[in-house]
Amino acid sequence: MMTKKEIERNLAKRADLFKALGHPVRLLILNLVKMKPRHGQELAEILSLNPATISHHLAKLSDTDLLVSKKDQYYQVFSLVEGVLDKSLADVVQMPQPELPDNVHEDAYRAKVLRTFMKHGRLVQIPAQLKKRQVILEEMLKEFEPDRRYTEHEVNQILLEFHEDVATLRRAMIGEGYMERERGIYWRVE
Repeated sequence: MMTKKEIERNLAKRADLFKALGHPVRLLILNLVKMKPRHGQELAEILSLNPATISHHLAKLSDTDLLVSKKDQYYQVFSLVEGVLDKSLADVVQMPQPELPDNVHEDAYRAKVLRTFMKHGRLVQIPAQLKKRQVILEEMLKEFEPDRRYTEHEVNQILLEFHEDVATLRRAMIGEGYMERERGIYWRVE
């Protein structure tokens, strides 16, 4: 398990990676080095930049473990770290969160909304806030079978199990795009 300090270092290192990638010259350098290993002087000539400027950018890319260098006579030759560009953005951004207890649900917000607005399977109140209302509508939507057509009466019967204001719930289901309606027939949108 990572300590809090290790997690913070890991997070800082990932942020530095994005900072390094956030400069157009560095992106050009990465593309040139991806084609073949190159030394600083060569990059300076290709990009028409001062060697000191190139050196600064190479240092930033090396510090974030994107580039490695090896000495070749008088020059430091830079190449991409093996497999560094093979990682997906999701892999780079994904952070381990070992400090969270095992019993924390991924969707704690949803659970809280359901606890607040649903009692014994019934809706206590229709939430005014859109995000909360969407959570409730998604929960009610589970009662509707995919690929089945419902009459308005059948929809009302199902929604009545949750709350007596079936017209508001029905309109919300349509308005939020959870269900569609045509000529009095309703169906769940997948």
